[in-house]
Amino acid sequence: MPAEPVDDPAWAGVRRGPLQAGEWVRLTDTKGRRHNINLEPGGRFFTNRGSIDHDDLIGRPEGFTVASSAGGEYLVFRPLLNEFTVSMPRGAAVVYPKDAGQIVALADIFPGARVLEAGAGSGALSCALLRAVGPRGVVSSFERRADFAEVAVANVTQFFAGKHPAWRMTVGDLVTSLQDPSGEADTRADMDRAVLDMLAPWECVAAVAEALVPGGVLCSYVATTTQLGRVVETLRAHGGFTEPHCWESLVRDWHVEGLAIRPSHKMIGHTGFLVTARRMAPGERAPTKKRRPAPGAYGVDYQGPRPGDVPPQAGEAGTEEARTEPSRGEPYGG
Repeated sequence: MPAEPVDDPAWAGVRRGPLQAGEWVRLTDTKGRRHNINLEPGGRFFTNRGSIDHDDLIGRPEGFTVASSAGGEYLVFRPLLNEFTVSMPRGAAVVYPKDAGQIVALADIFPGARVLEAGAGSGALSCALLRAVGPRGVVSSFERRADFAEVAVANVTQFFAGKHPAWRMTVGDLVTSLQDPSGEADTRADMDRAVLDMLAPWECVAAVAEALVPGGVLCSYVATTTQLGRVVETLRAHGGFTEPHCWESLVRDWHVEGLAIRPSHKMIGHTGFLVTARRMAPGERAPTKKRRPAPGAYGVDYQGPRPGDVPPQAGEAGTEEARTEPSRGEPYGG
């Protein structure tokens, strides 16, 4: 049987052939400094080493060196996805490539997947998710702030050279939108994955649980330890998810010059924490984790899940019974 036609590579954000007007290109000088410009006929880019005419770049295949009017040399390429996202115009902070790559891999985003995203921010993670699901998948992005959504739409459209057929952008609150019976069906149920990049993801756990299919993956990206603790405890108290897995990643470059091989003086340290958990089937609960917390792990002021969280049942997280009878199985994880 003949193979199915290959999807248009534009929906992967990949462009081939000569550089065209309206495209972004990245100029890198001999010191590694990078400049991103949008090619315009008759345009001119100014540097501390003179100027470069856009017309000298348009129509040439990427991967060449151009000289400025003062003799500076610049390498010219189209930016890769990770280069585009860290230099794109921003409304909200972007999810860095090191975290976006972990989300795509460990939240198991696959071609054709139906993914719920909240919030969209500046569109960096949306680009990574759309590339992973392809034109036959669905990425339903929710963003409360209209100004952030406008920036995200512009960035995603720029990267994919048009409106991606798999993308749905909703300006509004995630929980309200999911509970709205008049909303689109593909934004309210049967989602394979959910990625939460927002200030208070624990407020959305119950609503997202209703939208996820059994076996679906919830991934939350949070910046602080207090957010990390709150979202983990809410997932445990809900009862419809497996034990949350939490981690962060650090990236350090290396300097290699002859015999001088050493770690770079710069690194990308903490950007955020990632939490993943899988959705249980309706009416099913994951086995209680049998591990005692360290002494003092839950102070005297700990009151269990806060308002808006799913109330725990007897012997679950947040109850006095759970804290005083560890022999029944530790629900916190420790």
